[in-house]
Amino acid sequence: MLMAVALPVIASPDTARQRELVRMVRQDCGSCHGMALTGGLGPALTPAALADKPLDSLEAVIEHGRPGTPMPPWRSMLRAGESRWIAERLLAGFPEESR
Repeated sequence: MLMAVALPVIASPDTARQRELVRMVRQDCGSCHGMALTGGLGPALTPAALADKPLDSLEAVIEHGRPGTPMPPWRSMLRAGESRWIAERLLAGFPEESR
């Protein structure tokens, strides 16, 4: 017999929080990955550079960092589901910061 498992549904961040996340990625992540996310100390975070990376792996790296590298964990600065939202946007082409 198969049993249905209820998975938690995590809503996307609201518009104001999305702006905050875009700024964080562009400024904080950009300090290592390049302000255009095309690479620097850290690798490029463009759709082409990430094309072969599974969404779950990107989400895990955002949350937990990469031990032995300068990539820190961001989990303490993010709410539930935000690392996945960021990873999805990175794969699609990360939005520019609105002014």
